[in-house]
Amino acid sequence: MDFWFKTSGTWINIFTVAIGTTLGLTLKNRLTQKMQLIITQGIGLITIWIGLGMANTMTQVKIGGIEGAILGLLAIVIGGILGEWWQIEEKLTGIGNWLKQRFRGRGKFTEGFVASSLLFCVGPMTLLGSLNNGLTGDNTILLLKATMDGIVSIALANIYGLGVGFSILVLLFYQGGLSLAAGIIANFVPDPTSDPHILLANGVGGITIIAIGLNLLEIVKVRVASLLPSIFISPLIFYLASIIAQNLV
Repeated sequence: MDFWFKTSGTWINIFTVAIGTTLGLTLKNRLTQKMQLIITQGIGLITIWIGLGMANTMTQVKIGGIEGAILGLLAIVIGGILGEWWQIEEKLTGIGNWLKQRFRGRGKFTEGFVASSLLFCVGPMTLLGSLNNGLTGDNTILLLKATMDGIVSIALANIYGLGVGFSILVLLFYQGGLSLAAGIIANFVPDPTSDPHILLANGVGGITIIAIGLNLLEIVKVRVASLLPSIFISPLIFYLASIIAQNLV
């Protein structure tokens, strides 16, 4: 039961991609451009709504008179600078381009497998959702991602065929592995749902989710991958702020 609790989002994600691939193979090019656009916009709006809910957890964090929003801002600014310094966006893009070139010409099956695996696994929602699922059992982000992946897999299966469905193997090992690894942290956190370090990281993650929604709606192009370090350094920022607050007392 505990295994399902920590990996439920991944199993649902695998199911939606399998169903989406099956529908895509059945429909065969019947989705118009307008249909794909309205689906993407709907997903973008829901993504922003989910992100806002997550970002609000920062209001529950306060240390030495410093509001959680201030700590979150520091995390986003410092994390964003680190992300640009490490060129995370460019490196992820480079990996994707290398894999596409490496497997190009081996048939649509392999090309579909690679393209869908990258789309479903290389992204902030995979990381954020897996950590959230593994730490607290909350699979909300992965449910949203599963819905998005399932719908997108319909369109991809129309183009590439059955290879898209085999991306579930990557989802199983990569995304499921992340959820299980995150679950280990829960052994050292008494109550992940109320721990301020987790709440702040969750809030900063919510801002990142909002950025994904803005990208989907094509309102602005946010370099989301560059913001990923902010999620991981936010607990450190809270820890340093608590030390400073204690010394000032």
